[in-house]
Amino acid sequence: MSVTSIGARMDELQARVASLQGTQPQPATSFATTLSAAQQVPGQQTSAISVSAASGTTAGATTDFEAEINAAATSNGIDPALLKGLVAQESGFDPNARSGAGAVGLTQLMPGTAAALGVTDPTDPAQSLQGGARYLREQLDRFGGDERLALAAYNAGPGAVSKYGGVPPYAETQGYVNKVLANAASYRGATP
Repeated sequence: MSVTSIGARMDELQARVASLQGTQPQPATSFATTLSAAQQVPGQQTSAISVSAASGTTAGATTDFEAEINAAATSNGIDPALLKGLVAQESGFDPNARSGAGAVGLTQLMPGTAAALGVTDPTDPAQSLQGGARYLREQLDRFGGDERLALAAYNAGPGAVSKYGGVPPYAETQGYVNKVLANAASYRGATP
């Protein structure tokens, strides 16, 4: 069952409960929005990094993980700026970041995905970066090298990208793709 179908089913159930109780359903909050809010980690530096990246400045652009990011990107045939942009958005460069949904580490891998990628300790920066880069490479290969689609698949899952034939119509995923690409452009020293 996909995240999209789970979200649609949850919305349907909430509407049914509201009708049985004789109340109006609460304003619709999409499952993706709720999931995104649950994934925010208190104290995370993502917004500051995103603002910096969006403005095209390099403030905050260097990290303690520069060498590891470059190594993971190179070994997986990925632009280091793209991987760095992803890490900035996913964890704010916090190797101990944890989402409410259970994603862990710099690249916010879910436990099952981490295990499938051979990541035994997702809080280990080198392992997380290698696993995240490998997963991003898989998505780039799956979607013909299209960075937008690969990032959407990283965020919402490849099934959602295939289902919609492009970036899914989820505000959270659309924002995520734009922010990662803006971060990457900033790290390249260009505009998105």
